[in-house]
Amino acid sequence: MSLTIAELNTRSIEIFRELVDAYVETGEPVGSRTLSRRLKTALSPATIRNVMADLEEAGLLYAPHTSAGRLPTEAGLRFFVHGLLEVGDLTEGDRAYIEQRCMNAGRKMDDVLQEATSMLSGLSKCAGLVLAPKTESPLRHVEFVSLNAGRAILVLITEDGVVENRLIEIPLGTSPSVLVEASNYLNGRLAGRTLSDAKSIIFEELKEHKAYLDNLTAKVVETGIGVWSEGDQGGSLIVKGQSNLLNNVTVVEDLDRIRELFTVLDTKETLIQLLDASIQAEGVQIFIGAENNLFSLSGCSMVVAPYKNSREHILGAIGVVGPTRMNYGKIIPLVDYTAKLVGRLLG
Repeated sequence: MSLTIAELNTRSIEIFRELVDAYVETGEPVGSRTLSRRLKTALSPATIRNVMADLEEAGLLYAPHTSAGRLPTEAGLRFFVHGLLEVGDLTEGDRAYIEQRCMNAGRKMDDVLQEATSMLSGLSKCAGLVLAPKTESPLRHVEFVSLNAGRAILVLITEDGVVENRLIEIPLGTSPSVLVEASNYLNGRLAGRTLSDAKSIIFEELKEHKAYLDNLTAKVVETGIGVWSEGDQGGSLIVKGQSNLLNNVTVVEDLDRIRELFTVLDTKETLIQLLDASIQAEGVQIFIGAENNLFSLSGCSMVVAPYKNSREHILGAIGVVGPTRMNYGKIIPLVDYTAKLVGRLLG
């Protein structure tokens, strides 16, 4: 569809806008008589039907069955959201509520993100979701712990008290003193920094032989950081309020789509694609139906925004997933404000 707003006259825009608003409210096909009652301009049902026929021919509307009512197509919804939607601002009450919910969660990243997800779900009546980063908190202590022949555990403790570990393979015959030396080396470079901040420094020193480590110790350090980095590419996905999606089901076919969405949300691939989607452009992004192949089968929409730390580094993504008839005018500023607030709280 190559139709532009300029190609629609004032009457067509008014009718199309009102039809989409009615669809968002009810999820039901909208007929000409319903529109004649809702429109501010006095138009006969016959006139409205003629305009609806033109909009259908343009690919903005379709008839779901023999009903006289029409629904917006996915292309029509995108046309509406990106060209006609008037996005308002949050009220002071909404802002205060969001801040209170998130700030009361405390300072730990996981607590803030968990609360933000629940809050988004409740206010949007959709499923709230957050892609949480993997250990972006500065590190306090690093240690290699011998497990048995050929294996050790790399333990990282963050400044906010989170403990994570990775099982690594080490050369047979590695002595405890080698593990102590490797631990001391990493503590000297990682303490007070995030792993991602210090990783390039460590690899550069190892590459240029500036670390003054023997070959065996350097091998242990390189293996440990390499294994940790492999597990650090993604993050954890927090999803809250899936039941809200079931509350919005209007027909049996929708239930199958929601089940498909639940399957998508459980896949690791979702995490990577969600983060990629959030960093392709600044600010809030809207993906409607098949526009994002992630939701091509589920027929849902996603409104998502990145959240950043004080250094403007993207930590993750936050947003909502719901039916294509979600209330975009309310949800877009909700996601935008929450993403910015989460970034400020996490520092």
